[in-house]
Amino acid sequence: MAHILIIEDEPVTRATLASYLDAQGYKVSQAETAEDAESILEEQDVDLLLVDINLPGKDGLQITREQRAKSELGIILVTGRDDEIDRIVGLELGADDYVCKPFNRRELLARLKNLLRRTEDVRRLSRRIYRFGKFQFDVAARHLQTVEGGSISLTRAEFEVLDMLVSRAGEVASRDALMSRVTHRQYGANPRTVDVLIRRLRGKLEEDPANPRVITTVHGEGYVFTAPLN
Repeated sequence: MAHILIIEDEPVTRATLASYLDAQGYKVSQAETAEDAESILEEQDVDLLLVDINLPGKDGLQITREQRAKSELGIILVTGRDDEIDRIVGLELGADDYVCKPFNRRELLARLKNLLRRTEDVRRLSRRIYRFGKFQFDVAARHLQTVEGGSISLTRAEFEVLDMLVSRAGEVASRDALMSRVTHRQYGANPRTVDVLIRRLRGKLEEDPANPRVITTVHGEGYVFTAPLN
């Protein structure tokens, strides 16, 4: 079931869209502002953004720019019929499509289905799955599980750090390099934040976090993923 995030400050429009898409079988989340949307994206996997261009504060164009810089999720802009320049800019920034208000629901649904199909194809082709110890790490799905099938939750920052370490297994990653991969603004720019994230990851991955074998410390340099990949 695809997860669609609606970012729209007009409550009636937002609720109407959410109700319609929910009835079509999609998982739907709602956000009134960019900040609300970022909180949802931090905690949940989202497949497609349906975002109004004319949001107060951080608008839909800025959201598009930021999300496209770090993700391949689908983005459809919702615009007014007189927003031609904004539509062009949005597409140049990486939006996949747009719909104009007032929009036809069936047309919107068709565009959603087509875009979800395309993004799923891209994800399938670029899928990276790592297996180590008793774990399987599916990067595209942002999913870590045990070989028995148990799911292990990761915050967005934990995922980003683990992704970098696993993709460079055997190579030392400095705190600065790891911090550059952490995109959520709540963590600021302090490289020591990486130590906290590593400690949390070790609690989830290591049999004995005090004597790590999956993520080890290289004193004075950083961290390295040392578990054998299967």
